[in-house]
Amino acid sequence: QVQLVESGGGLVQAGGSLRLSCAVSGRTVSSSFMGWFRQALGKEREFVAAISWSGGSVYYADSVKGRFTISRDNAKSTVYLQMNSLKPEDTASYYCAVRRLYSSGYYSPREYDYWGQGTQVTVSS
Repeated sequence: QVQLVESGGGLVQAGGSLRLSCAVSGRTVSSSFMGWFRQALGKEREFVAAISWSGGSVYYADSVKGRFTISRDNAKSTVYLQMNSLKPEDTASYYCAVRRLYSSGYYSPREYDYWGQGTQVTVSS
């Protein structure tokens, strides 16, 4: 059974920073393509960032490019999302996910089959 546990969310003022963590168990993380998504109240879940198993390839939504950084530590089975220069529009629940085996896309939530429970990020203006 694959389990993902996010942590690091909280309340921060605009311009501040947070670092989210996603601890993965039950699967060899070093071979897993991972993604971060977010979902604001009343909105659909949207792609934020993704990282290949080696960390050599990273992908970002245009809305976070230059502000957020995704990384991973396979020895710790953990994926991170460093969020800087936060804006009120970044307020959402943030979820990490493991992409389906043999999938090649990364943008759609349908490409992922295991999800964490989410961690809330609230950015005040």
